[in-house]
Amino acid sequence: MFEWMFEADFWQQHSLWFMFVSSFLSATVLPGNSEIIFLALVSANLFTAQDYFSPPVFNLLSLATLGNTLGGLTTYWLGRVFPKPELRDQSNKKVRWVFAKFQRYGIFVLLLSWLPLIGDLLCAVAGVMRLNWFASLCCIFIGKALRYVFLLYLAVGYTFW
Repeated sequence: MFEWMFEADFWQQHSLWFMFVSSFLSATVLPGNSEIIFLALVSANLFTAQDYFSPPVFNLLSLATLGNTLGGLTTYWLGRVFPKPELRDQSNKKVRWVFAKFQRYGIFVLLLSWLPLIGDLLCAVAGVMRLNWFASLCCIFIGKALRYVFLLYLAVGYTFW
């Protein structure tokens, strides 16, 4: 019934969609493993490409960044659903620490939204704190783009070493 899913041709034809969905899910609380998928797909493209930023590699980089940014923005909007807490009422030291960092550094904390585990929390806290959504989007995008550019750099170094 699902034999078509186990054919290599199916995954090659739909690799960009697979990358987008995986990167979107990786930026939410669901597991997605977008880094592994990105490295596998970009390595396969680099072996056949003439240069580092060929159209297939650029498309893969763009869709991974777009999916991960939209996933981070989804987490941001989910955070906006919760009421804004008062810092004086927080009994947990870690929660107070995260809110203190946002109050000290502001929106620029979201440049670290690419970090595993912590990045999702940062996006959610930005939503809870009602930070400007467009500025949050820009910082999340920059952070996520740098993540995949770094992974591309790793793949290029590994592939052509």
